Amino acid sequence: MQHATPHYLQRQPNLPLNDGAWEAVDATDLVEIPLLGQVAAGLPIEACPDASTVSIPSRMVRRNTYALRVRGNSMIDCNIFDGDVIIIERQESAENGETAVVMINNQEVTLKKLYIDKSGVRLQPANASMPPIYLKNDDVQVLGLVMGVMRQPSIAA
Repeated sequence: MQHATPHYLQRQPNLPLNDGAWEAVDATDLVEIPLLGQVAAGLPIEACPDASTVSIPSRMVRRNTYALRVRGNSMIDCNIFDGDVIIIERQESAENGETAVVMINNQEVTLKKLYIDKSGVRLQPANASMPPIYLKNDDVQVLGLVMGVMRQPSIAA
């Protein structure tokens, strides 16, 4: 059985994360980065570290790059779908409105748009059918920001 080559999308700087913020990247000069498990795009799921790797184009790699597999549909309006592998740059802070991987109460990990205000943190899905999650600042830790997506083409049976 022949495996189809994944598609790589790199986030363009300084653009809101939506369909127009992505640039296709050729699958050349591949390097391996750690695939550290899954992240929920929906209800938060327990952080379960995994220890495998994925190959991505070297131009998508920065200093502290890793990958997570997306589970759920809460980020579909950002062109991030269930089963995608997202490329993350490890960071401990995020600007308002950034799409970030966050840990909740040191145990659950989720992928959401992050908004900070006086009353706390709002984790906003990019899917109109899903409600936001409201938390206190102390309950949320930013783990990284989305820099790219690796999508396996669907293989027709």
